[in-house]
Amino acid sequence: MKEIVLNGKDLTLESLIRITRNGAQVCASLEAMEDVKKSRALVEELVAGGRPMYGINTGFGRFSEVAIPEEDINLLQIKLILADAAGVGAPLPADVVRGMLVMRANSLLNGFSGVRPVVINTILDMLNRGVHPVVPEKGSVGSSGDLCPLAHMVLPMIGLGEAEYNGVVMEGAEAMAKAKIPLIELKAKEGLALINGTQCMTSVAAHALADAITLKKTADIVGALTVESLRGIKNAYDPRIQDVRRHSGQKEAAENMLRLLEGSEYVTEQGELRMQDSYSLRCIPQIHGASRLAIDYVASVVENEINAVTDNPIVLVDTGDVFSGGNFHGQPVAIAADTLGIALSELGNISERRIAKLIDPALNHGLPAFLVKHGGINCGFMIPQYAAAALVSENKVLAHPASVDSIPTSAGQEDHVSMGTIGARKAAQILENVRMVLGIELMCAAQALDLQEKRKLGAGTEAAYKVIRGAVEFMEEDRVFYKDQKLAAELIADGTLVKAVEEAVGTLR
Repeated sequence: MKEIVLNGKDLTLESLIRITRNGAQVCASLEAMEDVKKSRALVEELVAGGRPMYGINTGFGRFSEVAIPEEDINLLQIKLILADAAGVGAPLPADVVRGMLVMRANSLLNGFSGVRPVVINTILDMLNRGVHPVVPEKGSVGSSGDLCPLAHMVLPMIGLGEAEYNGVVMEGAEAMAKAKIPLIELKAKEGLALINGTQCMTSVAAHALADAITLKKTADIVGALTVESLRGIKNAYDPRIQDVRRHSGQKEAAENMLRLLEGSEYVTEQGELRMQDSYSLRCIPQIHGASRLAIDYVASVVENEINAVTDNPIVLVDTGDVFSGGNFHGQPVAIAADTLGIALSELGNISERRIAKLIDPALNHGLPAFLVKHGGINCGFMIPQYAAAALVSENKVLAHPASVDSIPTSAGQEDHVSMGTIGARKAAQILENVRMVLGIELMCAAQALDLQEKRKLGAGTEAAYKVIRGAVEFMEEDRVFYKDQKLAAELIADGTLVKAVEEAVGTLR
């Protein structure tokens, strides 16, 4: 796999995922490293000159007015990491931690943070050799940066904390030694530069976004299979309807539906069997399309943030200024993460309504109640719909925005915080729930198709049907469902479903 060169300016979401999930190696741009050296030289010059600079020769937060003696300036950086490593909860997944490392190195490579090259090289060595700090998922309020999780990320670099290496969690110093990565001694500005940023919330959001891009296609695929199973009316997806509404997301979803259903003998024309379908079928372009617009917005924020300088203070080499600002504040990512959660929740909401329609004999246009031949002795798909209902209801709670909350910290010095890391974690949980809901719908749609006269499936839906039937058999009699549900969700999570469909119809929008 080709090595990815970081320069602080053009890291893409796709490249980030190649590093965090596929193990692509990374290195630093030589030109960017020259800027890093200049930035460090300025910091050392200013420290020697005794100019007061926040977090370099002063305390932090409410202690910013406290001057730090020259002999304690390096110790200050170590104490900052120790003080901020107060996380709680389960460890973040390895891909998210790798994302934190990548983005922190990438941010420092912009040359506005005043760190030594060895700090960046240590991070890159950890990535390339698979040393993953153990980072608790909770403890960040999302302003003054993700101080708490990023401090845990730094601990192994200075021989503390814990890290996972070769699949085993061990003491941080041991992991670094086994990977043959020398420990570093933090110097002026470096501890602060490593933890003052949005890299935890952005990594969680970026990985959820990458999965959401797959999920938006999945929603169209599964929705199309349900449309077929209910002999839906394809006229609702006519491009002329979408053109007059003008929204790009709606147009993309409708285009996908027509490509997926091309050649289908299950779909009908308006007035052939009925005049209109219910909204959960007829309004797929409008509902899925709105989520698509939201996901596009989230992508614009995340792709900017993974290349952003989120440090404080900012070191400006050209003018010799060191300014204390607020680039660490997570509000842009916080609002985007909340938006992602809402967008994904809606994909789950409409999916659950399609499930309910499929199993209800009053609504499913002649299919057996709960999609089972011998109802009464069998419950069929009655209870999977309960599970889907539980998940979408949970999502409604999780979708409440974290970004509208704030609580003062540091004795009121930090009097507005973003809660962006909480918002990003909620979005990731919502995504996981929606995968399961779509998996249940996929099973229901395949069952419904098998309960009626065989016809020709659409070009894309035929591929989707083969994928689900390759993992989950037709249900003749009641059986334990949870394993089937898990298999269906895994086909969505690992991209198997989308890949098979795109091999049949080309890349979906």
